[in-house]
Amino acid sequence: MSDYTKTTAIVGLGALGMLYASQITAALGPDNIYFLGDRDRIERYRQTPFSINGKPFSFQIEDCTKARPVDFLIVAVKYGALSSALDTMSASVGPDTTIISVMNGIDSEEIIAERFGGEKVLYCVAQGMDAMRFGSNLTYTRPGTLCLGTRTEGQESRLKDLTRYFDRAGISYTVEADIVKRLWGKFMLNVGINQTCMAFETNYSGVLAPGKPNDALIGAMKEVIDLSKKKGVGLSEADMDFYINLIKTLSPEGVPSMRQDGMARRYSEVEMFSGAVRRLAAKHGLPVPVNDMLYEKIKKREAAYPSLPHES
Repeated sequence: MSDYTKTTAIVGLGALGMLYASQITAALGPDNIYFLGDRDRIERYRQTPFSINGKPFSFQIEDCTKARPVDFLIVAVKYGALSSALDTMSASVGPDTTIISVMNGIDSEEIIAERFGGEKVLYCVAQGMDAMRFGSNLTYTRPGTLCLGTRTEGQESRLKDLTRYFDRAGISYTVEADIVKRLWGKFMLNVGINQTCMAFETNYSGVLAPGKPNDALIGAMKEVIDLSKKKGVGLSEADMDFYINLIKTLSPEGVPSMRQDGMARRYSEVEMFSGAVRRLAAKHGLPVPVNDMLYEKIKKREAAYPSLPHES
């Protein structure tokens, strides 16, 4: 089957969902790329004027209950919406469907694999992008790179098919020899940058400047390094320096997804970051005072929000 006729479905019309849908559409056309949604979401999306970098953009939305299995499925929802996303994508997953998650954290692949089978799910880490979505408007200057790798033996052909498709679609990627370490490295970055920007209500430049936000950034990341050693992954401060240098390549006025959530008064993915750190650290008897502080600070802020649903 030609890459131009292979079908791709995306669950989650957020910043990354919009980013990858627009890239695939630009390269391969709009016919075989679409978002999945229920009836209410379809109606809402179809009435919403979307834009990317200031230009109008329309997306195809398909009824998840009438969907057929696709070749590739991209999961791009918030952590709190993952459970419902599994139901949304159910009809679109067949024996030959290859699934990647561009979610943050370290466990979305395992959750998806438990539902649909580990052979279908590749490891994926999305990094280096500065995509920001406010309302229905996406802006970005750096599309970033997807780091890919196999989870189990026998997935090499799936990975080859996916990378060939991405070559045609113009999506930047690397194939990682140690994808688990890369996954943990991105987790370390997000535990630091996402939570610090939200907790201190600042942007990339504010976190990188000397002061309390920078101290929190470094402290939170070091706690993940300690935890990774307990898990046999073995991150180091050299890995931390790599990711801090990655932040420096982003727009100084830019903000990560959790800060975007805070600005929009949406509930964040704090449970996926410091929540996960605290749970894992407790099992290993590790103190994580910086992540404790960030968790409590973010939870206190969210407690003052009006009652709102988790956004997917």
